[in-house]
Amino acid sequence: MHSLDQIERIMKNDRQDMAKSIYDFSKQLKHAEEIGKALTLDPSLGKGLSKIVFSGLGGSAIGADFIRSYLAYEFKIPILVNRHYRLPEYVDETTLLIVSSYSGDTEETISSLKEGLKRKARILAISSGGELAKQARERSFPLIQIPGGFSPRAALGYSVLPLLVALSKCGFSSAYRPAEFNEAQVLTQTLAESDYGVGIPFANNLAKQFASACFGKYPVIYSCVDYFDVVALRWRGQIEENAKALASHHVLPEMNHNELVGWRCPKELLKGAVVFFLRDRADHERVQIRMDLTRDIIKQSAGKVVELFSQGKGLLARMFSLIHLGDWLSLYLAALYEVDPTPVEVVQRLKVELAKEPVA
Repeated sequence: MHSLDQIERIMKNDRQDMAKSIYDFSKQLKHAEEIGKALTLDPSLGKGLSKIVFSGLGGSAIGADFIRSYLAYEFKIPILVNRHYRLPEYVDETTLLIVSSYSGDTEETISSLKEGLKRKARILAISSGGELAKQARERSFPLIQIPGGFSPRAALGYSVLPLLVALSKCGFSSAYRPAEFNEAQVLTQTLAESDYGVGIPFANNLAKQFASACFGKYPVIYSCVDYFDVVALRWRGQIEENAKALASHHVLPEMNHNELVGWRCPKELLKGAVVFFLRDRADHERVQIRMDLTRDIIKQSAGKVVELFSQGKGLLARMFSLIHLGDWLSLYLAALYEVDPTPVEVVQRLKVELAKEPVA
């Protein structure tokens, strides 16, 4: 029996039950959709917009990146993600500024909100509470209230689905596609129950197998820049936060113009790399060729190379299918490293130190 088939080993350090959060992701998607449907927005919020700018960081920004990637070729106005205290100069009264902070107290996000209000941007907030919810009440801008009690990275469904529904209510009808959502919800439930869950044995569980392959190694994740850039980013973030293990990611075709050259030295370090190519049928045809060639080049240096193809018919299901696999992998890798996947002590320590010098 493989150690990852010993359920007590997985659960021993998972004190806040990250496994349940991942397993229940399909339920979260359904609840998140209901939150979006119940939302009332002034239709004028979306009229005459020149751009949509998200402001958030970490687990509160990954949903923004997901939406940016998912809708990249659907919208005629740009969707941008801002991860800073400041806002770009182009944020103005024709900008929909979507301010995302799961706790509601992320200092960079609150700072950017204040700047957005000064510039008379149209504000839409999403949070479980905190200062952001307080500001929404006091300044009367709309707030999508999502449940608290999660790690921000474990609330991805809550940071994506309500906003897709909200954007559809602002006049962007293509943002929310019920048929695609239904497929994604059913697929993630099936994957949890039949493919990746704790009770699925190692021999039949790709998430456990890939976690084992990553143990003591350096995971590197590649994808096409179309749609799946956010999936590669999610994999990196989940491995780093859940398993407390360093990882990296890059996208094609860009990495063919720089990083590919680096797959030569140092040879011993490269032998310790496990490389994942996250692939999708909608990847640009030229990038698909590039991926094949890049895979063959990297195989000469890396310890292990794995190709993973998305599952599902609609884009939403395909994106979530690989995100779900990465989430499970990071949980099992945490078990192998014998760390609790939920707390991020070093981030909290950094926040405590920063609080000693408050933002002006």
